Amino acid sequence: MALTPTPMLTALQVMQDAPVIPVIVLTDVAHAVPMARALLAGGIRMLEITLRTPQALACMEAIANEVEGAVVGAGTVRSAADAAAAVKAGARFAVSPGYTPAVGQACQDLGLALLPGVATGSEIMMAQEEGYNELKFFPAMQAGGPSMLKAWSGPFFDVKFCPTGGVTPQNANDFLSLPNVACVGGSWLVPADALAQGDWARIEALAREASQIQRKP
Repeated sequence: MALTPTPMLTALQVMQDAPVIPVIVLTDVAHAVPMARALLAGGIRMLEITLRTPQALACMEAIANEVEGAVVGAGTVRSAADAAAAVKAGARFAVSPGYTPAVGQACQDLGLALLPGVATGSEIMMAQEEGYNELKFFPAMQAGGPSMLKAWSGPFFDVKFCPTGGVTPQNANDFLSLPNVACVGGSWLVPADALAQGDWARIEALAREASQIQRKP
């Protein structure tokens, strides 16, 4: 169980908490808690743990149980079963690489905030039909980058995006200066070599820099 009972989050609350949501790949459960504490100390508390490794769920559970103030999220959610397993492990939000009605319905049934992945106008419309107006733009750079989001700001004026995929400290401001971008997702906050070396000070410093990036008001 999590340390303290917490109310259900909305996707917009997840997106507005900080300029960057870290996209985290963990292969060692022993790294989960100190990494989460380092990110939290740097001002980042929404933590997307991707379901790309066998250890991901155990890492989520460790953070949910032991790191007060961290908000665990599950990335790479591709099925209703993924969503259910994530909730059981303590996740409070989910991020998916694409969107299906089954995943959307599962997250609604579970009370799990969802950022569905989209890369085309048709996918945006499908997600909106089912009540999702806060979306992950993925893979952001490969699917058109900031210029695509500018083009979408007309027809999809009521959508807020979290671009993920190819976002770096060098181009994050290009996205965050757009009025329809609430935050970005980035893997640079938790480099694989920093994890391997247990360099929590470096992860904290990267989180602090990311938390201070300016967003469009």
